[in-house]
Amino acid sequence: MIEDKNPQRTSIENLGEFGLIDHITQNIELNQDSTLKGIGDDAAVINHTASTVVTTDMLVEGIHFDLSYVPLKHLGYKAVMVNLSDLYAMNAVPTQITVSIAMSNRFPVEAVEELYNGIKLACKIYNVDLIGGDTTASQSGLIISITAIGEQKEDDIIYRSGARDNDLLVVSGDIGAAYMGLQILEREKAVYKANPNNQPDVEAYSYLLERQLKPEVRKDIPKLLKELDVKPTSMIDLSDGLSSEVIHLCKNSNVGMKLYEEKLPLDPTVIAACEEFNLDSTTIALSGGEDYELLFTVKQEDFPKIKANPSLSIIGHAVPNGEGIHLITRSGEQIPIKAMGWNSFQE
Repeated sequence: MIEDKNPQRTSIENLGEFGLIDHITQNIELNQDSTLKGIGDDAAVINHTASTVVTTDMLVEGIHFDLSYVPLKHLGYKAVMVNLSDLYAMNAVPTQITVSIAMSNRFPVEAVEELYNGIKLACKIYNVDLIGGDTTASQSGLIISITAIGEQKEDDIIYRSGARDNDLLVVSGDIGAAYMGLQILEREKAVYKANPNNQPDVEAYSYLLERQLKPEVRKDIPKLLKELDVKPTSMIDLSDGLSSEVIHLCKNSNVGMKLYEEKLPLDPTVIAACEEFNLDSTTIALSGGEDYELLFTVKQEDFPKIKANPSLSIIGHAVPNGEGIHLITRSGEQIPIKAMGWNSFQE
């Protein structure tokens, strides 16, 4: 909890809005050649030599995160990852971000510093410039809105709409871990509420918790595909769950899809946690969100180039639109896939 981790509490009122902005944006480094002007004027100025790609995401306390178990530094880092993942899903190279936050008066300056420490760390690791944003008051907790900007040659941008019949469906990494990490955190929160003296032992779940609290986006995958001389025909990132993203790809590309249950990449810790929680691991693989892996289609002719790569799993293939979207179970049963991913408007 932010009230307990730092004994020093400086009220934001003491600094005021402009003083707070000056405080949290001091020592900002700019490393992108395309950044002509960052923080300090009415607007930032950038000069991309290729097409500009822009995405925005908003995270709201109580909807997207719970500060009873999410450290503010991790939250700042993750907020950047959420946006960069969208750029990598377009095969774009991230170059700049803007950050806007709204917060209630329960947050001291030190809490805002922690949040921005995570944001700045993400910028440093992914070589992205923080070039502006806004701060304002909120009557309902913390809200973070980040806009990420990237660039790519027009011919190299990848959309959701390029998949064709017989294309292979490929996913990076493994899936379901972030969702199971959330289940662990929610369980430990409930245990703590029942008995505050009980100290959680979560060492066995470190991989799951890391995937939930501090995800890393797959900037390595576009580079890998380029080295393999493979250009995806369509691509999307896994933020809301595999089933939802597959449906997005199919809708935009006007194709159907067959996914194979036995091909879904699950880390052993995910399978173990599903057994512990009495959950079906295939359901979690399909519906669990926030993995931030890349899901894409490639032509059949590229199969030899990717078939043995440990970072990639071929989990299905495109079919004519009229055939629908189905999961082929281990027993050979064909089950229609519905959007089971996360939806912030559901109660």
